[in-house]
Amino acid sequence: MLSPASSAIVTFFALVAAALIGTGIRRALPEEHKAQETVQLVQLVIGMLVTFAALMLSLLTASAKTSFDTVTDDFHVFASDLIQLDSTLRAYGGEADRARELLRIYTAAATASTWPHERPPPGDYYPKDLDPKDTTDNLDDVRLDKLLDTAGNEVRRLNATDPYHEALRTEGLEQFARATTAHWKLIEEAHSSISLPFFLTMAFWLFVIFLSFGLVAPHNALALVTVGLGAILLASVVYVIVDFDTLFRGLIIVPSQPMRDALNHLSL
Repeated sequence: MLSPASSAIVTFFALVAAALIGTGIRRALPEEHKAQETVQLVQLVIGMLVTFAALMLSLLTASAKTSFDTVTDDFHVFASDLIQLDSTLRAYGGEADRARELLRIYTAAATASTWPHERPPPGDYYPKDLDPKDTTDNLDDVRLDKLLDTAGNEVRRLNATDPYHEALRTEGLEQFARATTAHWKLIEEAHSSISLPFFLTMAFWLFVIFLSFGLVAPHNALALVTVGLGAILLASVVYVIVDFDTLFRGLIIVPSQPMRDALNHLSL
């Protein structure tokens, strides 16, 4: 899938080209093909295509927005799981400091690599050479996975000497399991939610619609401006759909604030 800006630009020029092609075809048609009955039939078919295209656009928009909202909500859940785990480890005492340090390193590194165009977390305690996630929808990273797994191993190594610390260790393991589940859930959700064949079908329908506009539109400046405005409007709709779907690039991105809030809590 192209970037949001590229998708919008390609859509705009494709629709304008379709309208110009339709205008050229109309000029080449014999006069008997321009009868009022023929024009009415074309307008009827255009109305049907517009209805179905509007339905497809609404479905694509709803799918992309739902996916975006799901990932946003799950980042809130993941950040909450990290905060709860850190609170349990803090209550455990000094033996859990290593696990807390690894959680802090993981959270800072994950934040910096997932939102590379934003200000990275301050400090030099975390790796900054991880692959940025602005060119892929895959949030998985082997080094980040190892950091999180190592933190879990540190929790498992805690040697509880009394029922209080045993309860905290058990609670910490349960919280780590929830955090790991949320982590892998986010990785699986970060892929594109738009079906490429569905998207291409919609683009083809829009092309046919604007081709039909060129067939029936009068040859004057107002008609040309109206078709151009329509192309701009639909290009902006495509931009929003693709921007929602890319999650971490463009103007509309999943907010990093939940992870930054979690990092601030882990740094206390």
